[in-house]
Amino acid sequence: MKFVQIITFETERLEEMQQLVQEARERSAGRAGGPTHSMLLKDRDNPRRYLALIEFESYEDAMRNSNDPETTRMAEQMSALGIGERTFTNCDLLETTELK
Repeated sequence: MKFVQIITFETERLEEMQQLVQEARERSAGRAGGPTHSMLLKDRDNPRRYLALIEFESYEDAMRNSNDPETTRMAEQMSALGIGERTFTNCDLLETTELK
């Protein structure tokens, strides 16, 4: 079953965070078990608040990715760019529909 993790965070340094994510993507290109899709949302009512939705093929893939030293290093760097604590919501993906 596909798995989605939602990470909620606040920052005033989004561009720096996006650069870290891009660099991590380049380093992990072609590696099995990493994220398959991602989406970044900005809260219209709080311009410092963002939600990142990260999709994996399975919960197990997500946990392997989470335990990867590269992921740990990136998370620490991103945390330093954030305001306050991040929250994580772990979800099983039950349905996805392409709407036109």
